[in-house]
Amino acid sequence: MQKLTLFDLDHTLLPIDSDYAWGEFTMRLGWVDPDLFKEKNDRFYTEYKNGTLDINEYVEFATQTIRLMGRLKAEQAHEKFMQEVINPAIKKQARDLIERHQNAGDRVIIITATNEFVTRPIARALGVSELIAVGLQINETGWINGKIKGVPSMREGKVTRLKQWFAEQGYKWENMDITFYSDSINDLPLLSAVNHPVATNPDEKLRAWALEKGWPILELFPVL
Repeated sequence: MQKLTLFDLDHTLLPIDSDYAWGEFTMRLGWVDPDLFKEKNDRFYTEYKNGTLDINEYVEFATQTIRLMGRLKAEQAHEKFMQEVINPAIKKQARDLIERHQNAGDRVIIITATNEFVTRPIARALGVSELIAVGLQINETGWINGKIKGVPSMREGKVTRLKQWFAEQGYKWENMDITFYSDSINDLPLLSAVNHPVATNPDEKLRAWALEKGWPILELFPVL
């Protein structure tokens, strides 16, 4: 059987939420009104943790600044974001866990509800070439328009997107031995569908579920 290891990103491989941190970073750059932006960003973050987030509404909000700034300024800002925020947040424990699965011959994928603009450079920094993230539509000018492309990789959407990836690769679910590491109750649909769910730095709801089901709980590091 083909061994596949999936990792959620935020609060699983990273001790921070990269999407929330990117929003805070753009606020520090002066791209947004700090009071209005923080109020909305905090609300969306709370809704995500509670499992009530409207992902389409959130992505339109979260990509507003990069749409307005354009590709060049957005990509330059992301490079600075990687240097100042993400790289210091990447822990040895996360790298070692990824490398252990890679060295064992597993195919490794990061699967996240954060959009691909924010997460693709982070996946590369973690040494993972394959990423399933929230896709972003491109407009006629070649830049994102604030809309989601395809099925968003959130909650049940992670299962759908993984099945789509299987079809592209010519894999069949029944021939896969799948491990999935996640911190969030939002990922319960995919955690429940794989062979080896691992509650990693779990939130309160996922911890209770994992204890009830007898799933392993991994405390990789304290989350922020």
